[in-house]
Amino acid sequence: MKPLYHANLSAKKHGGKPEDYIDVHDFFDSTKSALPDVRHRAVLHSAFGIFLLERVFGTSIVNSDGKRVCVRDLGEEHVIQDLGFIPTLERWLKNLPIETWMGGLHRMGRDKSKFIPMDEEPEKGTD
Repeated sequence: MKPLYHANLSAKKHGGKPEDYIDVHDFFDSTKSALPDVRHRAVLHSAFGIFLLERVFGTSIVNSDGKRVCVRDLGEEHVIQDLGFIPTLERWLKNLPIETWMGGLHRMGRDKSKFIPMDEEPEKGTD
């Protein structure tokens, strides 16, 4: 679902205008800029992402009707509208294979000062 559609739903439920909510919903979907398919949701569409939303926007916003709206509610609604439930970050990552490079260069037997280009695969079996 696009951020504007989420913002329209927020305005319908909480009052005010869609513009009152667009920044919140743009934040959740900002990961589309790095990965333009449904996998982008793994970054913020979780209980942890909703926690981060509150850290960025505060616990509430005031809409154009002067009504205070809980940011956590907006985040929960966004994720539920997209996924039907609020997953944990652990649920998103549980099937992610653990790669040697994830442990850092010291685990790969490499000098930390060396740069590994993103398009180059680290050597296998050097942990």
